[in-house]
Amino acid sequence: MRLLIVEDETKVAEVLKRGLTEAGYEADVAFDGQIGLRLAKSGNYDLILLDINLPLLNGLELCKQLREKDEITPVLMLTALGMSDDIVAGLDAGADDYLPKPFRFNELYARIKALTRRKKILVANNHQPDNNIAQDIFILGDLEIDFDARDVKRAGKSIQLTAKEYALLEYLANNAGKVRSRLEIAESVWGLNFETGTNFIDVYINYLRNKVDKPFTPKLIHTVTGFGYILKLPDA
Repeated sequence: MRLLIVEDETKVAEVLKRGLTEAGYEADVAFDGQIGLRLAKSGNYDLILLDINLPLLNGLELCKQLREKDEITPVLMLTALGMSDDIVAGLDAGADDYLPKPFRFNELYARIKALTRRKKILVANNHQPDNNIAQDIFILGDLEIDFDARDVKRAGKSIQLTAKEYALLEYLANNAGKVRSRLEIAESVWGLNFETGTNFIDVYINYLRNKVDKPFTPKLIHTVTGFGYILKLPDA
């Protein structure tokens, strides 16, 4: 298992590399964002550990540029920035998980194992033959989602979503008529656990409502106070 550490603090990078090497991983280190991006784009890594505050190119921009070419390699952001807005920014840039500093190595190992396991599943699915597979369409009222094409329409109008917004909508659609908690959404869409005081799920629900619900009638994304969210037609 080969990892890339993009971290400008030399001591932190050395501790990470030593700990990961002792755990059986191969680890390369980049001390600035430009070198980190060049190495990340090589496609030779099973996971990338990425700091946000980097010289020459910050971690958010690095992640955005990487995702233009590579949508599969997991990115785990490691940063001292732990506020909910920073978490949203990291995930919106294309990161798969977020671990604020300081952290315990056993938690880091658990996140790495979970993310690399998901990559193996994605790679396997992407290599499955697709002949004779029927087109998968979800329809609820005037909302139409083509799961194969990742295309979303409402009242016949195409809706442009980010990758994470689409993943959230797809999860709600696959669970249409069922209330899903913030924790269930975070674990299923982002593959992570989060602190109960973090509101990034609510932020993404708001992003989705602004595109899928706000311009149209009726509203399809509903809040169930004290429980979570549900995608359904409004009760008559």
